[in-house]
Order: sequence, then structure tokens, then C-alpha cells
Amino acid sequence: MNIGLIIAGGKGQRMLQEIPKQFLNVNDKPVIIYTLEAFQSHPDIDAIGVVCVDGWHDILKAYARQYKISKLEWVVSGGENGQSSIRNGLFHAEGLYGPEDIVLVHDAIRPMVSHEIISDCIVQCKRRGSAVAVVPCNTVALRRTTEQTSSEVVLREKLALTQTPQAFRLGKLAQAHRRALEQGIENSTASCTLMIELGESVHFSIGAETNIKLTTPDDLKIFKALLALKEQA
Repeated sequence: MNIGLIIAGGKGQRMLQEIPKQFLNVNDKPVIIYTLEAFQSHPDIDAIGVVCVDGWHDILKAYARQYKISKLEWVVSGGENGQSSIRNGLFHAEGLYGPEDIVLVHDAIRPMVSHEIISDCIVQCKRRGSAVAVVPCNTVALRRTTEQTSSEVVLREKLALTQTPQAFRLGKLAQAHRRALEQGIENSTASCTLMIELGESVHFSIGAETNIKLTTPDDLKIFKALLALKEQA
């Protein structure tokens, strides 16, 4: 079984909006619905769970009914940061699915995720035990010497820019979160960083420059432009 675990537990202060950014309307549709529709329409996704910011559970369920997201099976509350939100979702999922099932952890605010990205994430996880969507670093990267200066170039050939989804066997990722708690790792920014902090290696799957994360008002403008191009195609 392949489970989409959609992380929508944040409030998104940098978007400068009163409501969480995953619930902002773009072309009369909430951002999170674009994301859910990508997983709903993918033939290899069997179930969807959402980790949702408190106070928005019923709204999310109403939207899911309105937009016929029939694969949505459960909604749980987020935590105080990304790591705890993912952990909440994983621990809930353990009671519903098997340890060998694949869970694809995905940001609700990456609404342009394609079927190709989801498919490759599943395939690579089945082959290698993990899959992290990445794109190459196509720009010059500098390491900060101070806040305002640098004297060191980081070779971009050695860098991979991570995205979501990030897929693992459910049992392995849930156990990693338990180990993290035991070791005092409490604010790892993503599933891949958590695994690496625990001494694990992760494997890559394909990402895309269009698989953008909506963090700032400028990101919303790019999203709207991508939607317009998609409608013209």
C-alpha cells in the first residue's frame, strides 16, 4: 500500500496572510486541494492522511467532500514544528497500515507535484528503501563567513536541493522518529534530514523546478503563472 501523508500543520507567517497558507484560495480553490487532487488522481496512491493545523479539520473535511477527495481517510493535528507534525501523522498511520507499506511525506504547500514525481518516488523507495525528490543545484552556492560575507564556494555538483515527497517504509520512518526522541533530536527540518542525523543514507528520486513550495507572496505569483500555463497546455 502507498499512503500520501500530507503535512498541513503550519501557519505560514511569511505569507503575510491571516489564514494558513495551505488554505489560501487560488483561482477559487484552496491550495491544499490542488495538492490533494494530485494524490487522489494518482493510480498508485491507495490512501491519504493529512496532518492539519488545529481549528481547520472540519473545513478540510468539507473541502475534501466538495472536491471528491475520496482517498482521504483521516486527519490529525499538527505539532509545534515540522518534525512533530510528521511524527503525529506517522504514529497515527501505524495503527491503520502495515510497517512495510510506503508512506510519502509531502508538503501541503507544494501543490504542483506531478504524477511523474509521485511515481518515481514510489518506485525508488521500493527499490532502495527510501526516496527523496531532488533537483540539481543550478546556481553558484556560497558558504556564509559572516551574515553578510562569504569567502568559500560550495561546489554545486556536490549539492542536491530537496523537495517533497519523501518516501520511506512506514515502520522504518516511525521507528526513526522514536530514535530521534530518545536522542534529543527535536527540530529536524525534514524526513531526509532526520534520517541523516540518525546516521542513515537516503536515496534520490526525481523532482522538478515547477514543484515549488509556497512560502512567500512571490511564490503565490509563480504558482498562479504555472496554473495559467497548465490550463493553456
